[in-house]
Amino acid sequence: MLIDLSHEFYDGMPGFKYRNEDGTETAFVVSIRPFLTHAQTRPRYGGKAEFEITEFHFHGSMGTYLDAPYHRWKDKRAIGDIELSEVVLPGVRIDAREAKQEQAWDVVPKGLDIRGKAVLFNFGWDQFWGKRQYEAYPFASREVVDWLIDGGAKLVGVDTLNIDDTRDPKRPTHTRLLEKDILIVENLRNLGALRGKVFRFFAVPLRARGAAAMPVRAFAETSDATLNSLAE
Repeated sequence: MLIDLSHEFYDGMPGFKYRNEDGTETAFVVSIRPFLTHAQTRPRYGGKAEFEITEFHFHGSMGTYLDAPYHRWKDKRAIGDIELSEVVLPGVRIDAREAKQEQAWDVVPKGLDIRGKAVLFNFGWDQFWGKRQYEAYPFASREVVDWLIDGGAKLVGVDTLNIDDTRDPKRPTHTRLLEKDILIVENLRNLGALRGKVFRFFAVPLRARGAAAMPVRAFAETSDATLNSLAE
């Protein structure tokens, strides 16, 4: 079974707001429009066929997207350098819906094996997508980041705007995870559908040379097994 974990990518879709030095904000917005319409191309084919050629304009950090190490570290790998084996991984879901502002340590299951896996934090924040409340989200604590690094996670995903607290200019979670080549996926959705399931996580971007981040169609492929049956 396939479970879609991505937000729809659409014209006018809002993204980050970048604060300028004068205190104003610049909003990142997706633009999707025809470069050539069906009507414009019809004469090219003698009226026997018609096609639309679509033009896109967007920043890489839009929608459900993947951060490469280059996003934080200028000497590390960009999106085009990432292997498929790094973005198709066995996954685990962490139920963090009770977390308030900072991700509580006690929501992490004791003894959970995360080595070589995609670890997805389900805060339930996707319910606020497109609303002002989406900008006031829970985030990972230093203890959780230590656990992810020490446990050998390969990728970390969240259903929030950012894995870091944007009030902290050091961006410690991006800094530490990407330094260790642990990839990050933000703005996931529908993680609750993975409760109790064994799954493989997919977050494959375009092979974009030199890109720091790139939207993905994230999804999970579940197996017939359940976590309970594996524990028996």
